[in-house]
Amino acid sequence: MSTISRFGAISNLGRRMTRTAAAAVAGIGLAAGISLIGAGSASAAPVVCTSPASPNDIQISEYASCGAQAFEQGVARSAAMDSGTAVSVAQGLGSSNSLATGFGTALSASRGNGQSLALAIGGGIAHSWADDGYATFAIAGWGSGATAEQGGVNCMGPLSFAWNLKTGQTCLG
Repeated sequence: MSTISRFGAISNLGRRMTRTAAAAVAGIGLAAGISLIGAGSASAAPVVCTSPASPNDIQISEYASCGAQAFEQGVARSAAMDSGTAVSVAQGLGSSNSLATGFGTALSASRGNGQSLALAIGGGIAHSWADDGYATFAIAGWGSGATAEQGGVNCMGPLSFAWNLKTGQTCLG
């Protein structure tokens, strides 16, 4: 491969990474902006679940609930508030994180050395699954859904974002 071809390949990779980062920032900013508007009047104290310290931590406060379960040396964390439901499961050396607010549902799982994050804001459904040392992110706002897993990504609705670092796929609803 000539020097010019190598430079072109690196340049294309840089442009793809820049577009992906811009899409991620736009998705997170949009989801955060929608969360500030609010989507209802339900309120519940935040609940936070972490495993380990407990092998299977389940917390409920009024309408919010979370669960976290870790196997081997994994770390699972979840938090929910205002009628949200968040569940995280981690196995091996993986890390799994989920957060749900206002009727949102966030599901996150990791295996091996995977890193996953699911964020459901104000009624969205987010699902993130990471495996074998890779990372996935799924963020969904009101009325939207986002999935990031081994097979790829999927976004439904205008307030969704998903990113799979293993495949390099992203989507923005």
